[in-house]
Amino acid sequence: MDEHIAVVITSVSAPNRAMTEIAEGCKQKGYRFIVIGDESSPSDFYIDGCDFYNLEDQIKTGFEFAQMCPRKHYARKNIGYLIAIKNGASIIVETDDDNIPYDTFWRQRRRNLRVKTVEKPGWVNIYRYFTDANIWPRGIPLEEINNEPISLESLNVRDMDCPIQQGLADENPDVDAIYRLILPLPQSFFKDRYVAISKETWCPFNSQNTTWWRDAFALLYLPSYCSFRMTDIWRGFVAQRIAKVNGWGILFHEPSVWQQRNEHNLMRDFRDEIPGYLNNAEICREFERLDLEPGADKIAANLRLCYEILVAKDRVDRRELELLDMWNNHINELSENRQKH
Repeated sequence: MDEHIAVVITSVSAPNRAMTEIAEGCKQKGYRFIVIGDESSPSDFYIDGCDFYNLEDQIKTGFEFAQMCPRKHYARKNIGYLIAIKNGASIIVETDDDNIPYDTFWRQRRRNLRVKTVEKPGWVNIYRYFTDANIWPRGIPLEEINNEPISLESLNVRDMDCPIQQGLADENPDVDAIYRLILPLPQSFFKDRYVAISKETWCPFNSQNTTWWRDAFALLYLPSYCSFRMTDIWRGFVAQRIAKVNGWGILFHEPSVWQQRNEHNLMRDFRDEIPGYLNNAEICREFERLDLEPGADKIAANLRLCYEILVAKDRVDRRELELLDMWNNHINELSENRQKH
């Protein structure tokens, strides 16, 4: 089956090196490159090979979600996912406007792999399989960061179906504000390495360099009514829980981008990450207690159950459920339209 690949980012920046290089690579590969703007995006934004959607363009897509999603929020990236799906994408690659692609970013992606797999129940600091440095991914519970994982050599090799795949990033990898305030950067990771996690294992993944296959598209949903620093992490926990019930693994692989990080206020990041430091472990325990059903036709209901937990625990505002229902309706309509054609 032909692969139709779309690369999706959201940005309020003027055209920069990362976006220009992504656009050039997409032109060469025949990928679609979608950039979702926001209120402060340049009015004259243009890059050859890039489909830029300002706020007015987003409304014109006809997606009700584009009208209801809060402005000035990273979750407007959801509109880019919907546009990509509507235009026939079978694979969506998401990244950010400060990630510069290596040549490996453009390699053919494979969903099914025979790969070393972490099967130990509980949390794993996946970064420790890609570096000897004391470093951890943003979102892992702080009480887990010093726990040594099982050695790479002792991991079993499994045939894994991985419709969600997290690529790492060199130089400025996705770490939390605590790491950035006290430990050294830049950091880079080992090349040519792949590790999956199975249904028993938890590890946060982000939206910095992540590939999604069509079966998992509904799980792309980024919540709007929570901290900017938690939206993709909590999205990832929801996606992992539903992936587990469907027998899917989550793959982590060598870096295929390096980050030339946009300016951040680290103390503001720290403040926005506090809900994660305090609640991520509990959120995943609550998700584990849910009685979810397998199957593509159950994903929307499973998403609703997960977000009802987040609302009940006051992690996200109740308005999230209205947006999620709208998202599920759009995904269902797009799926029906694709099947008709």
